[in-house]
Amino acid sequence: MSQALELTKSNFESEVLSSDLPVLVDFWAPWCMPCRMMAPILDELAVDLAGKVKITKVDTENPENGDLAMTYEIQSIPNLKLFKGGKVIGEFIGLKNKEALKKEIEGLL
Repeated sequence: MSQALELTKSNFESEVLSSDLPVLVDFWAPWCMPCRMMAPILDELAVDLAGKVKITKVDTENPENGDLAMTYEIQSIPNLKLFKGGKVIGEFIGLKNKEALKKEIEGLL
């Protein structure tokens, strides 16, 4: 079972924009192989960064999430955006290895 919290348009504001913790949002799609390869890495980061960063996912193929994908200009996936105080403070596009992504995230906190 995934450690990442599944987001939709209905809970995005409360879980991301109003969060006290920084939030990493993984914009992904079920058909995207690099996205599926990122999933276990994000699960490990959810454990490693517990209490520091909330790890979440938005399925861009879900029609309910179309507005989120447009708002945050998701043009290629996997696209990970780091939010802090309701604002995007970092963006990571494409498949990344765990250590490099963790270092980049920690550098932005």
